[in-house]
Amino acid sequence: MIINSGNRTDIPAFFSDWFYNRIREGYVLVRNPYYPEQITRYELNPQDVDILAFCSKNPGPMLGRLDELAPYRNFWHVTITPYGRDAEPHVPPWEKVAADFKVLSRRYGPTAVQWRYDPIFITEKYTREFHLEAFGKMAAALEGFTRVCIISFIDLYEKTKRNFPGVREVSREDRRFLAEGMAGMAEKHGMILRTCMEYEDLADFSIDTGGCMTKEVLEEVLSVRLEPGRITPKRNGCPCLLGIDIGEYNTCLHGCLYCYANFNRSLVERNFKKHDPLSPLLIGVVGEGEEIKQASQRSFIPRQGYLF
Repeated sequence: MIINSGNRTDIPAFFSDWFYNRIREGYVLVRNPYYPEQITRYELNPQDVDILAFCSKNPGPMLGRLDELAPYRNFWHVTITPYGRDAEPHVPPWEKVAADFKVLSRRYGPTAVQWRYDPIFITEKYTREFHLEAFGKMAAALEGFTRVCIISFIDLYEKTKRNFPGVREVSREDRRFLAEGMAGMAEKHGMILRTCMEYEDLADFSIDTGGCMTKEVLEEVLSVRLEPGRITPKRNGCPCLLGIDIGEYNTCLHGCLYCYANFNRSLVERNFKKHDPLSPLLIGVVGEGEEIKQASQRSFIPRQGYLF
């Protein structure tokens, strides 16, 4: 199975002590985001957990204790974008994140640490020319430290439009202009450009549009054969093996205006005050009368002949 820490919040950035406590104690409790009274227990033993998948804008707080993750295969998506505090109020400067990215790459290798440049949006300040210049600078800085850059374009959810006035949908013309320019720069610096099941027409520019965490991607990254069984798409036919997300919505303190995982800042701050690094739950504790269900877990790696 895959343990994922990045779809609902940024665990490496804000909850690294909690995560390492969970690894040490060997289990984690996760609330159902739609039915909070439902809690599931997942064992974190390396025999059942094939991959720890991280997605973060700031992996720095994790770096000092990576030896504790040695029994597990690691796969990292690190988001590095050029936006200022007007869009990403509490994300470190991209140069700092890039330096931490290189630490991860030296440890796990350039195939297991991948760069995300997303979401791409356009405003009067962040023009398409701005993006091409910034992307080229970042690609040059990361050359040799990754083989893949994943791009996506902003989704204008209602909460995004409310929290980020002035942003607009990226037109097809702008998408293609940016994709063509970025693909050329990525190739120049030894990377392929990938999207996650979006905009198949971008394949015209030799961009991989097949998905960012598919079975095939993970097998290539980790040099193992996976047998996950039937894959239930998480959204819009996406074939990615996103695994079990142990995070919780409305808990990320980056404050990005475009965020889909936070409703508003005040709710995030209230939730964060309930965080206890020693609790098996990310936020709060198990309440009286709440039932904990033990998850059924299995490895996706065949017992014999799993190495390529």
